[in-house]
Amino acid sequence: MTDFEPARRLVADACRVLAARGLADGFLGHICLRVDPELLLIRCRGPHERGLAWTTPDDVRLVDLDGTEAAPGELDGWAVPNELLLHTEVLRARPDANAVVHAHPPAVVAADLAGIRIRPVVGAYDIPGARLAAGGVPVYERGVLIRDRRLADEMVSAMGDRPVVVLRGHGVTSAGSSVQEAVLQAVSVDSIARISLTVLSAGGTLADLPTADLAELPDLGPAFTEGVAWRHEIARLDAG
Repeated sequence: MTDFEPARRLVADACRVLAARGLADGFLGHICLRVDPELLLIRCRGPHERGLAWTTPDDVRLVDLDGTEAAPGELDGWAVPNELLLHTEVLRARPDANAVVHAHPPAVVAADLAGIRIRPVVGAYDIPGARLAAGGVPVYERGVLIRDRRLADEMVSAMGDRPVVVLRGHGVTSAGSSVQEAVLQAVSVDSIARISLTVLSAGGTLADLPTADLAELPDLGPAFTEGVAWRHEIARLDAG
């Protein structure tokens, strides 16, 4: 079987990035990476669970889209997430997606409960985030644990063709072509939620960036928006 160790480490590091950024600072949340049309690596709960900040490659297990271990011993001592279907139904519906992130960012939850949508209120401060918000970030309006196909299908329907969906009273799901993209999208949504809450708490008013300004924002390319950004996230972990 293919050596999945580098991919396991990537998913483990990504879980630690979520925790370091405060998007999943407890033991709830998970990331998956599609490694084959029918196989994925996913962060599972192991025998020495301590939370996402302490995720190791051993916690990332190989399963099929039904959650069955894909090789002998993959689930010995580990359990797939209760919300596995949140991941697998996105992957089934979105051939463009290879990674799915599910996190519980408090600022995103608070902003949504306050009726604040994720809007393009920033510009060059976060160009990928501005572009993401300008395209719209939908909301799945049920605060439920997504533990069966019916609920997962509802969430996928609410998500539509957008890369990120906010889950009412719950968190966020982000889908990307790579783990890095999916994580960084979630970070951008969290950043915009935090800024929006800060502006409103200071008595300010949120206004979308003018269309002309959005049009001026350049596409910096994945080498910068993912490559450099991801190296920065890993460096932050190493520094901590």
